[in-house]
Amino acid sequence: MAAARSPRPQLDDVSKAIIEQLQQDGRRSYAAIGKVVGLSEAAVRQRVQRLVDNGVMQIVAVTDPLELGFAREAMVGVKVSGPIEPVADALAELEEVTYVVMTAGSTDILAEIVAESDEDLLEIISERIRRIPGVASTETFVYLSLRKQTYSWGVR
Repeated sequence: MAAARSPRPQLDDVSKAIIEQLQQDGRRSYAAIGKVVGLSEAAVRQRVQRLVDNGVMQIVAVTDPLELGFAREAMVGVKVSGPIEPVADALAELEEVTYVVMTAGSTDILAEIVAESDEDLLEIISERIRRIPGVASTETFVYLSLRKQTYSWGVR
């Protein structure tokens, strides 16, 4: 039986405007955001903290792994025999896995990996991912060139 999902937080127009401001520039000051949305700096700070605490958003530095000493990025498609959730949870526990999503289609799960080398990528896939109970097969898509990565899709 699947775990019950907590209800999605309702966002008012002010919270949505704050999110849009931070999507445009994650370093924008709370005072500057407050001027745009009509709140004090302290009120913006409280709202941002509530949005973070409720899992609505994260504030992080987005980096290029290749510029930080990692030589390889790849997306791994995983086909599962049996329940998908335990495999997704096990993949999410791996340090080198940066993204896990359960999908509909030719694979059950997509997992993004950042590796220090091709040998490291091979070890992660062969020795760790393929040994997770329930993994039936994998298909690896090695990234050759990044053309677009955005986090500013706005709010609805």
